[in-house]
Amino acid sequence: MLKEIVKDFSIILASGSPRRHHFFKELDLDFTIDVRQVEETYPNHLKGAEITDYLAQLKASVFTDLKADDLLITSDTIVWKDGKAVGKPNNQNEAQAMLRSLSGNMHEVITSVCFTSTRFQETVNDRTKVWFKELSQEEIDYYLQTYTPYDKAGSYGIQEWIGYIGIDRIEGSYFNVMGLPTHLVYKTLIQLASR
Repeated sequence: MLKEIVKDFSIILASGSPRRHHFFKELDLDFTIDVRQVEETYPNHLKGAEITDYLAQLKASVFTDLKADDLLITSDTIVWKDGKAVGKPNNQNEAQAMLRSLSGNMHEVITSVCFTSTRFQETVNDRTKVWFKELSQEEIDYYLQTYTPYDKAGSYGIQEWIGYIGIDRIEGSYFNVMGLPTHLVYKTLIQLASR
């Protein structure tokens, strides 16, 4: 259905995330993958969705060769806790510290998606609240030894073991916590196609 609606666009997904690739396939979209390097830094004064909006747009800024029918889709996800962004861990110590800070607490997962063409740029974002139970040190150790959370904001994947046993509840989109608010991508693509 969506493939027919957006047939006038040549969709480019600028993401190396296997989860986002899977989502686009499941949305029944034809797309190509083109990932370009950009230093993901942002001004210190930005907060919450301002950060992910900025980074999604920054990832789009390196594509200076878009064709008239191209629609570039870039995105960024952060974990937001206690007024600070929690990114991806660089090592096991950082992953341990992140999971300990999330244990027994609520945090938000914020994802921005930027749609860029030669004629327009539209950025949308979504936020989901996530509550973790108190995680034991054994549970954290098991997860870090068994899974690879180093490509994930906040050091966890909701779709993995830690999500099965550790998350008490969420408020908002489950898929947003996985890294893409699919309902919002669907809605925005339909709106853009009808312009």
